[in-house]
Amino acid sequence: MKRIKSGLSVRTATLRPSPSLAYNGLTKMTPSARTLDAGLARAIELEAKPRRILAIDYGRKRIGLALSDELGLTAQPLATFLRTNRRNDLRRLREICRKHAVARILVGHPLHMTGESSPMAEEAALFAARLRKDLGIEVELVDERLTSWEAAQTMAEVKSSSRRKRAPIDDVAAAVLLRDYLEHKKQLARPGVPIAERTQS
Repeated sequence: MKRIKSGLSVRTATLRPSPSLAYNGLTKMTPSARTLDAGLARAIELEAKPRRILAIDYGRKRIGLALSDELGLTAQPLATFLRTNRRNDLRRLREICRKHAVARILVGHPLHMTGESSPMAEEAALFAARLRKDLGIEVELVDERLTSWEAAQTMAEVKSSSRRKRAPIDDVAAAVLLRDYLEHKKQLARPGVPIAERTQS
């Protein structure tokens, strides 16, 4: 025990390095339990941070947008804009993602009712790949076979202004897509759902 001027005592001890990797005796090294715990804590921390999800109803003439809240609980129509060219479309989407702190983008994938691909579905997939490359944001294709129909039904039921009734429903379709996505994630997060099933969705 060593004393210092402040009257406090400091216990000296031999420092031993605590390896963060455990060698298994074969040809590779595996992370120790401590390293795994740190990685898990980091993943939980990132997952817990507020983030928004932007849903896109893709079309050749218009693009409908919907946005989640920061906790990913609700979906609201955001805007519908007319397409001009790819460069301007990407610029506008980049500004929207930056303004609303978007961490994930959903792009509606308009498959045939049989589940087969379509020319529009292929265009949407290419558009999603371009977003992922240019914006550097995680992009996911989501089946939207019923969203346009449900959006039309939703608008028919909503008592809104005559202007809204005549307006395009692309943003509402995007909101329906986003709402269904969030509900699906909530269902998977319930206790009793196998982890393998959660990771596959």
